[in-house]
Amino acid sequence: MKVKKRTVWMLTLLSLVAVISVYYVQEPNNMPFDGLAIFSDEASNKLTVDDGAKDESVTPVYAQSALFEEMRMEASNERSQLKEQLTTKITAKEINADEINEAYSAMEDLTVRESTEAMLEMLIRSLGYSDALVQTEKGLVKVMVISDELGKAEANEIIHIVKKEWEDARKVQVTFQPAS
Repeated sequence: MKVKKRTVWMLTLLSLVAVISVYYVQEPNNMPFDGLAIFSDEASNKLTVDDGAKDESVTPVYAQSALFEEMRMEASNERSQLKEQLTTKITAKEINADEINEAYSAMEDLTVRESTEAMLEMLIRSLGYSDALVQTEKGLVKVMVISDELGKAEANEIIHIVKKEWEDARKVQVTFQPAS
């Protein structure tokens, strides 16, 4: 009797996969195209946007985002080296239980900080900023945001989000980087 139940379940799952795959293959591509065409002008290193009206040139924001990515990579490398050191400390034979617990809690703290920084960056980007970098250190949170707006209201909104989402944030420092 068990073989029949397994066979029925397998056939049910197989038919479900087949129906879903046929649905997605038959469905037209729903990616909207709004008529924007982007061309690269090699002579001036500017992007032009053709929207049917008049031509406008836009300077790309890649420089600041690349800087943020570089800073993220450096922090990630430092943390991975620290995790490796903690892992070797844990695996050492001459270490006692208290030191092992301290190393585990330090590794957990690093993991929590990484995930919190990523979540805060995502929340700040959801406010409409093109990129954000969040760095945390023992109660101090440094936030760098790419934006032309240098208002106190925007900074207060970011500070409020950071303090609401992370209880360990005692001091929040917000820095705006111009987009161009």
